[in-house]
Amino acid sequence: MESTAGWESDRGVALLHLLADAVVALEDETDLDSFRLPYPADAQRALNHTVLACLWRGAEPPRSVPELLDWCRGRPLASWPLDLPRDAAGPGDRLLDEESGLPAELVREWWAYRADSPARRHDREVMSWALHKCRQLSPEAYTAFHRLLVQRPVLTHTEWFSVISDPLLMELRDFLGDLYQDPPVGSLRPGRGCAQCRRCGTLLISVADTEWWCESDSCRARSAEPPIGRIIEPEQCAGLVQLDRPLRQFVTWPGRAALKLEVGLRLLGVTVEMWPPTLAYTMRASFPDGRVWALDVKDWSHPALLGRTAAPVRPEPAYDEAFWVVPDHRVTARADYLAVFHRNRPPAAGELTLLSESEVLRRAEPRPRPAASGDREGSGGDA
Repeated sequence: MESTAGWESDRGVALLHLLADAVVALEDETDLDSFRLPYPADAQRALNHTVLACLWRGAEPPRSVPELLDWCRGRPLASWPLDLPRDAAGPGDRLLDEESGLPAELVREWWAYRADSPARRHDREVMSWALHKCRQLSPEAYTAFHRLLVQRPVLTHTEWFSVISDPLLMELRDFLGDLYQDPPVGSLRPGRGCAQCRRCGTLLISVADTEWWCESDSCRARSAEPPIGRIIEPEQCAGLVQLDRPLRQFVTWPGRAALKLEVGLRLLGVTVEMWPPTLAYTMRASFPDGRVWALDVKDWSHPALLGRTAAPVRPEPAYDEAFWVVPDHRVTARADYLAVFHRNRPPAAGELTLLSESEVLRRAEPRPRPAASGDREGSGGDA
């Protein structure tokens, strides 16, 4: 494994953090297509540092925040005049989606990568508080809460009341009210309602009168048009709520990949416990022969960033082997995904292994039972 040192003090990496902060700040405060002065401080800071980096390299810099966003949309990071360490920018990495101009998953990953980032604290604090509260309620409450965030990131007004009337969730009503927010303006098509993606479960964004755009990179990579799970009629859009963006990206999407893996494991005769009432790992797989695996499912587009967050899987609940797992579409999109992860895994992570979901299922296939000695002796057949 190669050394992972150097990133924290690298100027190019620091600038990528600034750019991610700027895009998130602009998205939170204004539409990326319409700017209001003064710009958020993060945006102006990112522009200033980008200009300085360009001048050091003798390159023409962007001259305004709108022009900087044009770079984020139109230029892969690998082509920027920056000195970046190996694996910091993958082929084709952009901070904004080239088609829509909206933030790519990569932005939130750079934003969440640092241990002190608001995004990284947010999803951990949400799940930690939920676990603490649910332990006071019932053993099933945490699993029900986690399953809600994964399976139902979008709720109509009627569905919301059904959720908060659930005996397992009603004590979390106020907490859930903070996590589910008004949907983005672009998700509502006047007179025609909203559409929900069948794959990732989030609301689609209307980019033209007849087209929808999905915020999930993986959904867009798998088909030109996002698959519509359901159309929410205009009258149902009043009171519509959607899980906040960090939770959609870091809880809903890996959770949906975990549910798919659960189905595959159960078909192989494996007993699966989803979201054990700890924060140690995603799923506990128990085999007929007594072996137990701890599987922690991740869904990051940037394998080096994921690798640099790697840490040993905590030992409770007890298990025999532990793995991190990524959906197949990640290793399909980047053939070197697993290699980049392991190359950037810090020494403190030990020998933590990242597997694709297909490799997990392959390893989980029932092993042939060794033949008894009597069977071997009599296996010659009749003369």
